[in-house]
Amino acid sequence: MNIASPFIAAYASYFARIFGLYGQYGAAIALLLSLIVFAIALAVLIVVFAYMFGWLERKVIARAQARHGPTYLGPFGFLQNFADVIKLFSKENIVPQGADKPIFSTVLPIMFAVFVLILAFIPFTQGFVGINTTIGLLAVFVLLSFSPLLLFLAAWASGNKFSSISAQRVATVVVSYEAPMLLSIVAVVMLAGSFSLTSIVAAQHSYWFAELMPIGFVVFFIVMLAELERTPFDMTEADSELIAGWLNDYGANYYGLSLFLDYTRMFVGTLLITVLFLGGWLGLGPLPQIVALLVKVVILTFFIMFIRASLMRMKINRILRTGWLYLMPLSIINLFITFVIFIK
Repeated sequence: MNIASPFIAAYASYFARIFGLYGQYGAAIALLLSLIVFAIALAVLIVVFAYMFGWLERKVIARAQARHGPTYLGPFGFLQNFADVIKLFSKENIVPQGADKPIFSTVLPIMFAVFVLILAFIPFTQGFVGINTTIGLLAVFVLLSFSPLLLFLAAWASGNKFSSISAQRVATVVVSYEAPMLLSIVAVVMLAGSFSLTSIVAAQHSYWFAELMPIGFVVFFIVMLAELERTPFDMTEADSELIAGWLNDYGANYYGLSLFLDYTRMFVGTLLITVLFLGGWLGLGPLPQIVALLVKVVILTFFIMFIRASLMRMKINRILRTGWLYLMPLSIINLFITFVIFIK
């Protein structure tokens, strides 16, 4: 396994020239500072995405429902989310008496840390990647597989019967959607000939994988909606029967963190779709690589918002039926066609 990061290596070399006088500690200081620079750049991207699209989604859904949405603070209500953040994080944190307090209090921060770590593996440009490893795709989906388990623990730890039902739904949806997702990923690896995310993007210099295997792209997009609990697959938070699902007993602080986590997860999901099927930073002419990548991410995010604004939530039996009877056969067909046409 080879691990390298051009971004971190460049800054480490720069800081090494500055701290070279400190002997054996100079290299360690240079590496630490370069990691801090990468962490700050990643944090800025996450915060800007979560804030911008948190505000935009409220406006888009309000427009679709003939409402105004946020209007009072800032132009077009742009500062309303900032006021909501202050309100949520200034309130008292309450833990239910019957909850498993260690798990209840730590599972959301752990989940957020997992998704930030996933972002470190995703290449934003050819040089801007935190961990550029030859098994990057495997590492991403191993980390992504922890998300359902952590959601299950968050629901179970609260001791609420509605949250427990939500945990059971998380488990059943995962069983029906993980297999089609993995089969779609296998087809991507077959075309790219590598598990490296940077190599997968480079393999799309002539044609995006969405063009070569449109069935796999559609399957992966639908599965990612289910993975991110986005409409119409948001049955774990069905207000008609489960209220807020696994979030029932979380107070204002953790609810605010869960909202931030929701948009971080959407950022990760749209980035993965872009890198695996839409050529990453390739294919938009003279635009800088980071701009080309983010344009595709923004378009995908708007499309996900429009789906939420226009579709109704599916019943749990239909979600399972879609996974087993439609997505699984389609992912197998996509894998077979990819092998016959492009590999054999």
